[in-house]
Amino acid sequence: MSTRPIKVVVAGAGIGGLAAAIALRQQGCEVVVVEQAAELGEVGAGVQMSPNAVKVLRALAVEPLVRETACEPLAFTGRDWKSGRVLYRTPIKGTFERLYGAHYYHVHRADLHHALCERLGDAELRVGQRVLGVEQHGEVASLKLADGSAVEADVVIGADGIHSAVRRSIVGDDKPRFTGNICWRGMVPVAALPKGHVELASSNWLGPKGHVVHYYVRGGAMVNFVAVYETDEWKEESWSTPSSVDELLQTYSGWNEELLRTFRATERCFKWALYDRDPLPHWSEGRVTLLGDAAHPMLPFLAQGAAMAIEDGYELATTLGKLRDGVGVEAALIAYEQRRIPRTSRVQLGARARGTTMHLRSPWARMKRNLGFMLRSFRKPETTTHRAEWIYGYDATQA
Repeated sequence: MSTRPIKVVVAGAGIGGLAAAIALRQQGCEVVVVEQAAELGEVGAGVQMSPNAVKVLRALAVEPLVRETACEPLAFTGRDWKSGRVLYRTPIKGTFERLYGAHYYHVHRADLHHALCERLGDAELRVGQRVLGVEQHGEVASLKLADGSAVEADVVIGADGIHSAVRRSIVGDDKPRFTGNICWRGMVPVAALPKGHVELASSNWLGPKGHVVHYYVRGGAMVNFVAVYETDEWKEESWSTPSSVDELLQTYSGWNEELLRTFRATERCFKWALYDRDPLPHWSEGRVTLLGDAAHPMLPFLAQGAAMAIEDGYELATTLGKLRDGVGVEAALIAYEQRRIPRTSRVQLGARARGTTMHLRSPWARMKRNLGFMLRSFRKPETTTHRAEWIYGYDATQA
């Protein structure tokens, strides 16, 4: 008696959705990816790929493509916002592969997205299709589209981000809350900076009410920066909006001149509000489930948003790949979320807590924190400031 692999429709062709689609095809599933944008692409920003994510990229045969344009930092460094003094230095290159089994990369999001698309294979991709929601009837789940059509499958995966239409069909319209932080992102051509101005590191400038991270991408041709600052309110109607270098410089007035010089060299930057949600007790309903920001939006303070989405996609695929004829889907989705929710919830809450630690307003509190950084860095240089061994050492391909 012949059996058929299950059919899966993925809503969203972002990093998590594409990782899931590649892994599902590896498992022999029939895959349809539905994307709202008319063309595939990613925003012009950098992303950090820690060893836990790189292990999955390796299993998906994506790592070699990523490595072509990625930069591998020498270290994490912490700097004082005003003096520029080094507060800690955690070695990465040559250390993380030994400790955690994979490299740590900085990569442009568009380059990562392109690499994932290259490995999509014969998965069906439909662009320009806006998702309205999901309906379920018996053993069929249908993704409802704005043009009036629907895509039927054994399983629907919502990988459609923090504004997820699929999520609404499971948990309702739960509004995220503003965290009191706004974030600027920008790119600086290395040619616009003095030689050696930016260290080959993930550099983190820590100050009152804010912090700035910068690192190389595009094979060292560009410097990506992320600047987060606390504010009382978000006055814009949209979640993100173009900003100006002058506004950025005004916000960080009084910070170290080396950092401000990097800001001045950028041609344009964007800002957006950081919104948060509490961890969900469940992600699935019937034959529908979630991954990535649709399930667990991450604040950027642990640099794990994309990494968790990649892990989700791989573990979900290995769970569903064992099924045939659409049988056992509901139990498989429950098993998936029971395995993933404890980990992603811990990362969600850990990122939230670290944001508080990074933005201490009291000079005395900052001095105490900085002394702790320096002491740990002296005693055990390979120890990360947020003790992330449990994050980096995880291997979703062996879970």
